[in-house]
Amino acid sequence: MSTTPPVLAAELAHAWADIQRHHPELPDLAAPESLIGESSSACGAELSFERLLHEAVHGVAAARGVRDTSRAGRYHNRRFLAIAEELGLDHPEEPHPSSGFSLVTVSPETRRRYRLTAERLQRALKAHLAATASDTKRSFRGPAARHGSSGGGVRVKAVCDCGRNVRVVPSVLAQAPIMCGACKTPFQIVEAVTVAASS
Repeated sequence: MSTTPPVLAAELAHAWADIQRHHPELPDLAAPESLIGESSSACGAELSFERLLHEAVHGVAAARGVRDTSRAGRYHNRRFLAIAEELGLDHPEEPHPSSGFSLVTVSPETRRRYRLTAERLQRALKAHLAATASDTKRSFRGPAARHGSSGGGVRVKAVCDCGRNVRVVPSVLAQAPIMCGACKTPFQIVEAVTVAASS
């Protein structure tokens, strides 16, 4: 069952359908909620129409059976780049050492083509962020959030009561507790434990 607010889900579906209109081989968007919230640093820090086009490149690559990334999906290769150009995305001259050609941007012509769709999506995203802002102010998101990263690939130390520790992406730990097999208590991010103890 989708947890995406209906208005935002509808706007995501509308925007995706508009991209499909220009690129019919693009598969349907099965799970809008997968695009909301945390995202990998390789694919962009926040949801936007530009990020949606980026994800559409991956969708077209999948439909064609093209392997467009390596290094667990972090490095975007020249096959990704070729499809990105087809979908109207510009790119840097040289690849980034760790993420390749992931830092694509919408070309002026593509921006004009999708202007109304992008504006509709942006309004829905702003409304979604405003509605969820009070929830995120009280939740711990780890050090990555303070440094402008989504935390998609940044792991932080989490400890349990018996002193064992693991490295974990904060967004993964926020989804559900990770229990220690030895002491049966949940792992907690060290900084969050320190803050709780001092308050």
